[in-house]
Amino acid sequence: MLKILKTRLKQGHQTLAFPPKKKMPDRFCGVPEISAEKCVAGCDLCLNSCPCGAITVKPLTLDLGRCMFCEECVRVCPHHCIRHSTDLRMSTTKQGHLKLCGKPLDLAKAFDKKTRTLFGRSLKLRVVTAGSCNGCEMELTAIENTQFDISRFGIQIVASPRHADGLIVTGPVTDNMKLALEKTYAAVASPKIVIALGACAISGGPFTGSKHIHNGAANVVPVDLFIAGCPPHPMTIIEGIMRVLGKIS
Repeated sequence: MLKILKTRLKQGHQTLAFPPKKKMPDRFCGVPEISAEKCVAGCDLCLNSCPCGAITVKPLTLDLGRCMFCEECVRVCPHHCIRHSTDLRMSTTKQGHLKLCGKPLDLAKAFDKKTRTLFGRSLKLRVVTAGSCNGCEMELTAIENTQFDISRFGIQIVASPRHADGLIVTGPVTDNMKLALEKTYAAVASPKIVIALGACAISGGPFTGSKHIHNGAANVVPVDLFIAGCPPHPMTIIEGIMRVLGKIS
């Protein structure tokens, strides 16, 4: 016991402040910034480089809900039309708001007062892995560790939908997981919220158009919050949830 206490004293306070007091490092891939006015007609380098069809031209638009943050478009564009900022805020309440065309991202709006009153102090969420690669699940595990500690805000991941106030869905929703998602959603008592986490759960990601998936959670259950990323950073996840709960402006 004394050894444990000594180790804890040596480690000190590890939980990061929220909102973050420090800027994200320069290598962090945050919200893409689009300079559509720099785009040269007939130059389709960024369009052809995108592995998941997130980019369209005329005008230059990037769908953040499909972006895998591979940065291929950044590397191939000689005109520097696309670059990643260090802004970690990537949550919206409408999927259409994730399409970037030179304007700032329309961030998620807080739920109505009644919903915030119900979930503001205690929010329990059940995760449904609907065909994910496990990247988003690793970040969800991280939000509960000592560093990020989402439980300090009264938010917890629970094992049973019967104990949950809502769902976090990851993955593109495969045929094999569609019924499981529907049943899990039905098992959560109303009122409830649903969060689509990551590119796959928002749009199908790189699997969009496959006959074996349903192109995201919103095509199976109603979604209240979309958190972009592949996978989203733990702080991005916490920021999105806190924003719809009205904890930050």
